[in-house]
Amino acid sequence: MAEIGQYNTLRVLKEADSRFFLDGEELGEILIPPRYVPDGLEVDDEIDVFIYFDSEDRIVATTEKPYAMVDDFALLKVVSVTRIGAFLDWGLPKDLLVPFGEQSKEMEEGKSYVVKIFYDEKSHRIAASSKLDQFLDFLPPDFKEGEEVDLFICNKTDIGYKAIVNGTHWGMLYENEVFQPIKRGQQLKGYIKKIREDEKIDLCIQKSGFEKVDDLTDRLLQKLKDQNGFLDVTDKSPADVIAKRFGVSKKTFKKAVGALYKKRLIVLEKDGIRLIKK
Repeated sequence: MAEIGQYNTLRVLKEADSRFFLDGEELGEILIPPRYVPDGLEVDDEIDVFIYFDSEDRIVATTEKPYAMVDDFALLKVVSVTRIGAFLDWGLPKDLLVPFGEQSKEMEEGKSYVVKIFYDEKSHRIAASSKLDQFLDFLPPDFKEGEEVDLFICNKTDIGYKAIVNGTHWGMLYENEVFQPIKRGQQLKGYIKKIREDEKIDLCIQKSGFEKVDDLTDRLLQKLKDQNGFLDVTDKSPADVIAKRFGVSKKTFKKAVGALYKKRLIVLEKDGIRLIKK
């Protein structure tokens, strides 16, 4: 069955008066407006489309790509505020509504907010909410320490960054352990550092221990090969320079350089490290 608020691959059911209709199965026939019809489309062809509601609340298909879909978390900008709520730009002609009742605080035009996009089966509308807690799981997390997870960065705090873990739980990235640029709305891979006794989740974005060092040694070797065998950075370089270029602490960088040196893969020079040619 075709899903509202998602990408679908649908079959062209018929053409009538130069308009194409897709087979939405239980949703019925779905119009794809003429401006989205690719050249050469014919009956029985299959086409990838996003299904949503147009300004007249009709189910329609589009080949345009929204910034996010139903069930996604996203950082979106308010383009207008009306008597029924705030409207967000999500990349489609019809803006996305956040009803006042779904706003954690009153939204303002021109500002961006982290929201969850959902399909309201009662009103049969796609909407968004900034009341994120209602969409997260308050059951004890069953993650394992060291497990790789998907992170969505929500807010900056005094101690770091609040992130949504695998779309189900809150977690925390501590600022003093982050060695790369982080911003709201960013999606990235991370790792479970620790599940605390209060069931809160501590996160990290580098592998721990030797795994992290091994990963960096591989990256250093590749960078050396890409830059004619020389990198103008040493274990004496400032920590902020190392963090900016490699996204790791100076301690981890020194361990990786040491590992490569012991394997006789590099030589240490005054102004950098050089790959040994074999």
